[in-house]
Amino acid sequence: MVISWLQAALLGLFACLASMPGMGGTSFGNYTLGRPLVGGLVCGLILGDLKLGILCGVAMQVVYIALVTPGGTVSADVRAISYIGIPLAMVAVKSQGLAASSPAAAGLATSMGTLVGTVGTVLFYGTATLNLAWQSYGWKAVEKGDFHKLYLVDWVLPWVSHILFSFIPTLIMCKLGATAVTAMKDALPMDGLAMKTLFTVGALLPCVGIAILVKQIVEKATDFIPFFVGFTLAASLGLNLVSAAVVSLIFAVITYELQIIKTRPVAQVAIDDDEEEEDI
Repeated sequence: MVISWLQAALLGLFACLASMPGMGGTSFGNYTLGRPLVGGLVCGLILGDLKLGILCGVAMQVVYIALVTPGGTVSADVRAISYIGIPLAMVAVKSQGLAASSPAAAGLATSMGTLVGTVGTVLFYGTATLNLAWQSYGWKAVEKGDFHKLYLVDWVLPWVSHILFSFIPTLIMCKLGATAVTAMKDALPMDGLAMKTLFTVGALLPCVGIAILVKQIVEKATDFIPFFVGFTLAASLGLNLVSAAVVSLIFAVITYELQIIKTRPVAQVAIDDDEEEEDI
């Protein structure tokens, strides 16, 4: 698989849109378009292999399923993971001749995404730092009463930040990085220690994402029961995660109804004081 300059430019454009609050808000950008699950679909359409793109996106999404950015602090940048990591992972899987749905392909994809996600933090903080300069310019305009300049600060100048720290890095890394990933096939044979280590680490990374998610939502021992039920359904009946999620809807409805019953006030029975009690 070869990534052309046009394809790399389109990936860079989506990297910009995935992190710009002005383009539909953070709900549409960072928390939707920037997620690996959606980024895999976009990358698959751009690079012409929809199945491989989605599978690579799914593999990376599991690792970062519980990723949050409290106070603007990030441990990995999903923008870079989705639009740099996924294309390079697709090239790596193709160059190694792996089946798209194989565990080895998923392990290789997660490893590539993790490497790029760490590099992406530099791009994230670079964007935030440059945006501070535009914010300072906006405050000066407000002090002078030039409120019309706020449109420039909100809609134009942020594009400069994202062109420098999103578009250009994505363009270069996707175009030139694809060549390096392809050359890795000759330098690192599949049966070598380096590739075996890469596959092993990649296979363990989803456990990290699931563990972080469990840590956030499990408060008591009984909260583990829904997880055990889901894994039991998958192991015993051969259901995939989507099927297990559909089956779990009935348990969600039952739990909801029980919570409503608990919070519903007990009906008060009025007793007429004038009514005489029946003699027994």
